[in-house]
Amino acid sequence: MLELIRENDVWDTLKNDKKPVVLYGMGLGAEKIMATLESYSIEVSDIFASDEFVRGHSFKGYKVLKYSEVCDKYNDFNVVLCFATHIDGVLDNIRRINAEHTVFAPDVPVAGGGLFCRDYIKENEDKFDLVYNSLADDESRRVYADILNYKVSGKIGYLLSSFADKSSIYRDILRLTGEENIIDLGAYDGDTISEFLSATGGEYSYITALEPDEKNFRKLLKNTEELFDITCLNMGAWDKRDTLIFDTQAGRNSKLSAKGKSVDVIDVDSLELSPTFIKMDIEGAEMKALCGLEKTIRKYAPKLYICAYHRNEDLFSLPLKVLELNPNYKIFFRHSKYIPAWESNFYCVI
Repeated sequence: MLELIRENDVWDTLKNDKKPVVLYGMGLGAEKIMATLESYSIEVSDIFASDEFVRGHSFKGYKVLKYSEVCDKYNDFNVVLCFATHIDGVLDNIRRINAEHTVFAPDVPVAGGGLFCRDYIKENEDKFDLVYNSLADDESRRVYADILNYKVSGKIGYLLSSFADKSSIYRDILRLTGEENIIDLGAYDGDTISEFLSATGGEYSYITALEPDEKNFRKLLKNTEELFDITCLNMGAWDKRDTLIFDTQAGRNSKLSAKGKSVDVIDVDSLELSPTFIKMDIEGAEMKALCGLEKTIRKYAPKLYICAYHRNEDLFSLPLKVLELNPNYKIFFRHSKYIPAWESNFYCVI
């Protein structure tokens, strides 16, 4: 696998390039990236935001500038993107900036610790190789290598060339039908349920949706109140029944934390369902959920849609766990429209 990784670590590139480093964006993402840059002794020269967000304010001691003001101030500079987006207009603006000044979007794990780098791939090369060679088609292998190159280098070109159309995934890989018995783990406000129903013309057999965040759960109930044959549970997926602490301040990205509200979690096996399709987007708890689904997966071999971007190890540990449960699965890998590498997912079918 390492021979396919053509790039150097983004942090080394930024340090050795000697150009001013300018951050694009604010908030928690910027704070994480600033802390990592500081650990590499990389100075942040300035911060800018999209024009509509610039109102003469400051962030972390920096006056927030417009992009045009940064261009007036420096002849050349590197841009470090500090937020996530899938919005077409924002992506177009990022493309425009990247054509003028290189844009890096460093990969900082959503859950767990450590940085994704060449050494990380080298340390786990046997596992990455096994997954790469187990993927079901050439496109999966191409995208998998591109995502690894992106995660090492932070170069957004690897993402921009890998966007897959979600509707084609539902149609050509998962081949959803109107007879699906669906389990949606991390249902958020019902947005992916809407995607599923759009793919099946509104037809399905039954839906079971789990969402641990109380605020998101209320939205889920409201957005699905007109659906029939659906059960919504205000709990999370885990490898056993338990009560855990959940950070509810992150909206869509709410996750387990050292502080927050207590929530019930459950191993889905104990629900004794017979799914044909399971989606899991649970902010780093995917492996725990898979362990709590072993009996169900072995018995029913449902189609699986598993997010693979929360933890560094997700890119090899999740597909290897699926193959351990059933070696007959064909595993596809796709990245849907998003910067950074959120929406990089495994799709598993028999």
